Amino acid sequence: MSKILPSLNALRAFEAAARLKSLTRAAEEMNVTQAAVSRQVRTLEEYLEVALFRRGHRTIELTSEGSNLFKSITSAFSEIEHAVLLASRRGRRSRLSVRTYTTFAQRWLIPKLARFHTRYPAIEVFLSASNAQIDFERDHIDAAIRYGREDEFQDYEREFVAPYQITPICSPSMIENVAAFDEDFLRRATLLHSMARPRNWNSWLQATGMSGIDPTKGLKFESSAMAYDAAMQGIGIAMGVLCMVADDLRANRLVTPFPQVHHEENFYLVYRLSKHLSPVLMQFRDWIREEVEADSKGA
Repeated sequence: MSKILPSLNALRAFEAAARLKSLTRAAEEMNVTQAAVSRQVRTLEEYLEVALFRRGHRTIELTSEGSNLFKSITSAFSEIEHAVLLASRRGRRSRLSVRTYTTFAQRWLIPKLARFHTRYPAIEVFLSASNAQIDFERDHIDAAIRYGREDEFQDYEREFVAPYQITPICSPSMIENVAAFDEDFLRRATLLHSMARPRNWNSWLQATGMSGIDPTKGLKFESSAMAYDAAMQGIGIAMGVLCMVADDLRANRLVTPFPQVHHEENFYLVYRLSKHLSPVLMQFRDWIREEVEADSKGA
């Protein structure tokens, strides 16, 4: 088998350059010179007798052959890394990379993570936040928490985490002297918008049949967390995701003036389909299941 395989160093140099889209950045990651990376890639191209990159002025772009090779060796390297992790003593201290949304991390996941760390102190959790579409190979993440319809995640393993339920929320002081919570109340109120979820007001108004209200009026914030803080300060009414504001509702920092709740989607823990699911990911998945069950019981 070794006779038909090119140099592992050449494959590593190619993988880094393709992933980072830069020979310079690949050299920095591998702690070698750019010339060394370029030489390894050239060696691989000569071995395969195909061009793997189209080279421009300070840019590189994968050819179709390069793109196919990159996809294949990324998967192969992942399998090798998994096998080494299982065999190595270093695997006793493992890293888990999880991505979710900023506000969900702040208000649902982070408050629970201390319990995970207490149970699994040898697992280092690297938590990142992004609204971008997930790409496990490109972003080198093990799992993500995303919301949507279940059929949107049919290419992944998925675990239910929480319902995506929305309803207006505001400070208790804002509604102390309000006689009725209806369309007239919302027409007069300042609506608070999260630009991470800009259609929530429109979705809720349509679902409840309320009319004559501009779903885009009011103040706009970059994140839901900022909109919730503004609501707690009495600035206006935000559209809250119930699982994210549950603690604030229990503490009476926020209230729900309307009984109508709109529910179309759910939050899911998603991860790649694999025959070799890492023990660390399985432990995180099982812990998430326990936290979801505790939430359903009101713990």
